Amino acid sequence: MPSYNLQVLGLNVSFKAEADHQRIEEAKDLIEQRFHQLDFRGRQISKEKLLTFLALGLADDLLQSHRDRDDMDQAVTRLLAKIDEVVAGDSLK
Repeated sequence: MPSYNLQVLGLNVSFKAEADHQRIEEAKDLIEQRFHQLDFRGRQISKEKLLTFLALGLADDLLQSHRDRDDMDQAVTRLLAKIDEVVAGDSLK
């Protein structure tokens, strides 16, 4: 498993992951992009609080992606059932 040493949002982090270097860089870029999108109009908010908002936003995106995937899986299952009905009906002729 590859080891990574990155600087993310000014913090040095070291970890091991199954993901390749490109995926790690894309994840890092997404975190930094989302972090900088958090606009609190000059209010002083701790980095910990900002990171918590960031984590909540990414977790919400992940949960919504899971819901969307589940909905798509159900739709595909319904379509396959209809195809099976049509094929079974044609074979009876």
